[in-house]
This record gives sequence, C-alpha cells and structure tokens, in this order.
Amino acid sequence: MDEPLITKKELLERTGISYGQLYRWKRKNLIPENWFIRKATYTGQETFFPEKKILNRVHVISEMKDTLSLDELAEHFSPRSVTKIFLSEEQMLDQNIVSTTALNLFKKQRPNQSEYPFIDLLAMFLLDQMLSEGQMNRSEASDLLNVMQENSSRLYDKNSYLYFIRKMGVSVVLIAADEVSIFFDQGVHVIKKQSISSNIEKLKKRIELINAREISREGG
Repeated sequence: MDEPLITKKELLERTGISYGQLYRWKRKNLIPENWFIRKATYTGQETFFPEKKILNRVHVISEMKDTLSLDELAEHFSPRSVTKIFLSEEQMLDQNIVSTTALNLFKKQRPNQSEYPFIDLLAMFLLDQMLSEGQMNRSEASDLLNVMQENSSRLYDKNSYLYFIRKMGVSVVLIAADEVSIFFDQGVHVIKKQSISSNIEKLKKRIELINAREISREGG
C-alpha cells in the first residue's frame, strides 16, 4: 500500500512552519527533493509530501535546529552519513540490532569479518524481517545478501525498493533504484516490497538511540 500523502498547505498548517522555512530546508538538503511530489488536481498543480516521513522530518528538524546548524543537520540527514557506522559482532548481538540467525547466514558467505559496515547491517536487518515474518526461508537468504552487497554503492542516494518475488516456486530478489511501476506476469507473486531508504532511517535511528542510552548510562 502506498504511503498517504499530505498537501503543502496542510503541512504548513499542521506544523506551523512557514513557506520560506520549508524551501530553505529543501535547499539545504534537509528534506529530500523526491519528497516534493507534484500532482495535477482540479485546481491545477499542487505539491504533496509522503505524510509520515515529512511530519517526522519537520518534527526532528524543529527539535534539533537550536542545537545544530543547518549544515550539521544536513550531514545528520544525509543518506551517506551511515557509511561511518561500523559495529562488531558482539555489539550487534548485545544491542539486538540483528538476530543470531541472520548473522550466521551472513557469516556463511563472508566468514572472516571482524567489523560490519552499515550496508552489511542493513542487509541482515532486512533479512531478519523476512525470516521473522515467514516470507523467506534460509536457503533463499543468500539471494538477498548478494543483491545488497553487489549494489551497496547505489543504495544510499536513491529512493530504492527491495522486491522479493516467486514464480512457480523459484524466488528472485531485485532492487528498483526508484519507486517506479514494475509489471510482472500473472504467475509472479510479489511476496514483499521493502523501502530501503525507510529501513536505512529505521536502522540508523535504532543504533543512535542505543548509543545515546549507553552514553547516558556511562555519564550517570
């Protein structure tokens, strides 16, 4: 199901921000260009936004803008900021970032790693969701891990989607670089469609929250 949209007018009314603020944040890359969705309406062209994403982003910016500069906020929101994140096996498991099952499946393919960059964490994070929901079996896990690894450099700056499909018992994992319409024949079953950008944000927030708790605990 597509995410509900909110009009620009509704956004400004609900958040209390000004037109000028909104477009200044856009120029500073605090709000992604592809969130500004132009649609034809009975009154002409109108700008819409993915409702949940934009409301959350405006809330976070409003909370942080008094302590961080706009340039610092842009760095914080940059999809590539996550490339600085590395975790050890112990950290991943202790912080419940990924399950032992997902980690062991990953290690079958790449057994000699001591630290894991964010793209590997993301692959295991997505795999965990598929396994826990019963949508993918362990023998299919390598397809997901391979496609994530092979396309890792292309994922951060795109509004990418991961598709897991089956036809006559044969499974395929593919990535669409943008949210485009993909048409399959009637024999294809789309088992799962996942927003990679949303999962990047979700995983990043989880790691940041855990790190903040640890810092607070150490300070206390």
